[in-house]
Amino acid sequence: MHTEYRHALFTDLLEILLQNTPRSVQFHAAALAERALVDITPQQSCPAAQLVQKILAAVPGAQAASLQGTLQETQVALEPTDAAHDLRQLIEDLTESASMPVDAVGEPVHTVEQLSKLFDVSTKTISRWRRQGLIGRKFVIDGRKRVGFLKSSVDRFISNNRKQIERGSRFRQMTDQERDQIIIEAKRLSLSGYGMNEITKQLARELRRSPGTIRGTVKQHDQSHPESAIFPTSGAPLHDEIRKKIYTLYQQGQTADQIAEDFDRSVSTIHRIITMERYNHIMELPLDHVNHASFSKLRNLETVLGPMPMSETATKKARVPGDLPSYLASLYEVPLLSREQEQHLFRKLNFAKYRASRLRDSLNAEHPQGKVMEEIEQLHATAVSTKNKIVRANLRLVVSIAKRHVGPQENFFELVSDGNISLIRAAEKFDFGRGFKFSTYASWAIMKNFARSIPNEMKQRDRFRTSNEEVFAATQENRGDRLREELAHEHRKSAVRKILNRLDDREQKIIINRFGLDYAHEPCTLKQVGESMGVTKERVRQIESRALDKLRIAAEEDKVDPPSEG
Repeated sequence: MHTEYRHALFTDLLEILLQNTPRSVQFHAAALAERALVDITPQQSCPAAQLVQKILAAVPGAQAASLQGTLQETQVALEPTDAAHDLRQLIEDLTESASMPVDAVGEPVHTVEQLSKLFDVSTKTISRWRRQGLIGRKFVIDGRKRVGFLKSSVDRFISNNRKQIERGSRFRQMTDQERDQIIIEAKRLSLSGYGMNEITKQLARELRRSPGTIRGTVKQHDQSHPESAIFPTSGAPLHDEIRKKIYTLYQQGQTADQIAEDFDRSVSTIHRIITMERYNHIMELPLDHVNHASFSKLRNLETVLGPMPMSETATKKARVPGDLPSYLASLYEVPLLSREQEQHLFRKLNFAKYRASRLRDSLNAEHPQGKVMEEIEQLHATAVSTKNKIVRANLRLVVSIAKRHVGPQENFFELVSDGNISLIRAAEKFDFGRGFKFSTYASWAIMKNFARSIPNEMKQRDRFRTSNEEVFAATQENRGDRLREELAHEHRKSAVRKILNRLDDREQKIIINRFGLDYAHEPCTLKQVGESMGVTKERVRQIESRALDKLRIAAEEDKVDPPSEG
């Protein structure tokens, strides 16, 4: 029995009816209360005396007058929302006391579950409809008292709320398959660094669900599976992947307050996690460098870490080869470095790493100092930008060497790509203290790589060389139906999402990042994935190999075929 009435008048009316009338009269009074509820007009006050008089019409005349005389404060006007709330409560309390068997009502009665199936909505939607005017009663159903809805009450609510019914029906009940899809997509976005709010908004748009449904599904999954929770609830342990995710969100610009809300943690806990993950990230930074005797004696850091000096002689504009595409021709617009500029940049690159390495060794693992970590990060960023400047100024060297090595069987652009990797490695290993030009060292490294890779590629091509007929068949143009191709693509994406769910969170993150499966980022190298996860690239390779074996087995079990050639 409920007592949460907004006006004491209805508490008194309920008590009087329960003590002085039989159950049949109580059930009749509930029906009259429903009629009074239907007559309520928004923005117009309701005289309490009229409401009481309508309800007591269920009681014989003389007794009704006597009962009304015992009520106090009937000469007041009630707010429409308060009156509607109390009338709905009175109807449910009276019918609960009457204990009317459902088969004695005289018209069809729907339970909450039956009504949700009838309109293809969730039981939560039915509860929301009850708060908005759908009148429920208590009946004896299968031996116990349960909420039911008279067909006449349901029809009246439908007639007055058609738009609301249509909107609720669009957000139908979820199947297990749809619920699994939400969890899979939420995990994928979470591994890409999205927080709860971003995941809720994006999946609500993509899956045509309400944000509340998405959020509720994710939270329900996390409560049922704390060991693999996407956003662990308060009190549940935070495993390493979640801690790294928190740090990633912080790096992407989310505040500690926002992250604390998403992960149901205190702000101080989030700050502590960010500090320790920041420390772990710094400990994994690649700070290998070429040392120089002058580094330990430097006091004025600005002389080394300052801007690159201007060239004393005007740089002659390079002639751009006419057979290059525009994006490669643009490389020749970057001026070459003078010997003094080159020495400055390499000294700056290696000293920044040297300085960052020394500071890193001084960090206290239990209480790392924020200012020291910030300086290390700034020095590492300086080293990265300086190396990029060196590489950009020498990219045309790769193009020049690749043009000399390309043959009838070589792909020029693949040679350029391989040469760029050799150039980057050469910039990291070059000893500027010996006084040599970097271009000499880099040329040797690039040509050595070409000498090693080109013969191997030739052997592979000879081994798999095709006949003339096969060549013509392979180059034949086949333009499929665009709609069919898009449907096939969506089918493949769905299949990939399904088999990815066979992997644990760490394996999923590695596969998604390595192959660019989140469609928002380019595929990453082993080293890049390792740096983002705080492990070595060899460990990433091991986990990737294991994950690919799992995916092959899953693909065979689910009969996932490779894309059709036709």
